[in-house]
Amino acid sequence: MRIFSPARFLAVLFKEFIQMRRDRLTFAMMIGLPIMQLILFGYAINSDPKHLRTLVEMADNGPVVRAVISGMANSDYFDFIGVVSGTEEGDRALREGTANFVVVIPPDFERDIVRGLHPDVLIAADASDPSAAAGAVGAMSGIVQVAIRETLVGPLGASAGAQAPFSVVVHRQYNPEGSTSLNIVPGLLAIILSMTMVMITAVAIVKESEKGTMEMLIATPVRPAEVMLGKILPYVFVGYVQTGVFLVAAGRFFGVPFLGNPLAFFWGFNLYLVVNLALGFLISTVARSQMQAMQISFFTLLPTILLSGFMFPFSGMPNWAQAIGTAIPATHFLRLVRKVMLKGADVADVTGDMGAISLIMLVIVTVALLRYRQTLD
Repeated sequence: MRIFSPARFLAVLFKEFIQMRRDRLTFAMMIGLPIMQLILFGYAINSDPKHLRTLVEMADNGPVVRAVISGMANSDYFDFIGVVSGTEEGDRALREGTANFVVVIPPDFERDIVRGLHPDVLIAADASDPSAAAGAVGAMSGIVQVAIRETLVGPLGASAGAQAPFSVVVHRQYNPEGSTSLNIVPGLLAIILSMTMVMITAVAIVKESEKGTMEMLIATPVRPAEVMLGKILPYVFVGYVQTGVFLVAAGRFFGVPFLGNPLAFFWGFNLYLVVNLALGFLISTVARSQMQAMQISFFTLLPTILLSGFMFPFSGMPNWAQAIGTAIPATHFLRLVRKVMLKGADVADVTGDMGAISLIMLVIVTVALLRYRQTLD
C-alpha cells in the first residue's frame, strides 16, 4: 500500500466538498460573516459622531449668542432639538439620554462682554461615552473664534482684544475624568449575558435533539410554551450568578459606581435575561447540530457588539445602522445599565428602554413558539 495515494486524497477532498454543499447553513455562514464584517466596519462604524442632540437654555439672545448657536449648528456636530427653561429640565434630558448636550447662556451675557467681565457659556455634556462627546467639544474653540470675528466688529471690536471676551466651560457629567472603564464596563454586562445566555440555551437544546432525548419530550403532552419555559428558566440562575460577580468586580476593581435605583436595574436585567434565553431557544429551532447552534449564536453576537453602542458611539452610525441597532435588545439594556449605574436613573427614567426590550422579547418568543414543532422531521 502506497504511503500517499492521490486517488484516495481526491476521494476525501471530493467528499468534503459534497458535505460542505449539503450543509447550507455552515456554507452561508462562511460567506455571510465576512460580508457582514466588511459592511459593518466599512460603513456603519464611525468614531467621530455628528448631529448630536442639543438643547439650549437662553437667558440672553444677543448677536454674539446667535452667532455662537448658529456656528454650533453649522458645524454638523450639534443638532438643536429644543429649548429648556431651567437646569432641572436640562439635567433630566441628559439623564434620560434624550439629549447629548445642554448649552446654557447666562443672563446679561452680551452686556458683560461689552463691559469686559468675561462671562462663561456653559455646556453640560453627557460624558458617559467619552468618545461621543470628544469631537464636538474639541470643535467649540473654532466655533467661538468665528462667532467673535463675525459679531464683534466696529465699535465692539475693542471687546474682542487679544483674548476671547468670553469662555466656554464644559461640564462632563457622569464621567468627568473621561474614564474609558466607566463606559465600557457597564456595557460589558450586556455583551456577557448575550453571549452566554444565547449560546448556552441554543447548544443545550440542540444537544438533546442530537442525543434523541428530545423525542421522549415531544412524545409527552407538553405544550410549546411549557417546553420553552422549562428549558430556559434554569439558565436564569446562571445569569444571576454572572451578574452578581460582575457587579462586585465592577465596583471593586474598576471603581464603577451604582448610583441609581436597584429596582430599575432588577426589572431591566430580568427582561434582558429572558429575551436572550428566548433567542437561544429560537436558534435551537433552526440549528441541526451543536456546531450550527454555536455558529448562529456567534453570527448574532457580531452586530450586538458593533451596533449596540458598546464599542462605538451609537449616534455616529448612519440611519440604516441605527435602525438595525434599535432592533437589538443589547442596545436598550446597555443604555439602561449606564443610566442606572452612572446617571442615578430611577424606574421612570428607564421605562422606554424596558418597553423596547419587552417588545423585542414578544417578537422573539412568538417566532420561537411558531417554529417549535411537536414532532421531529
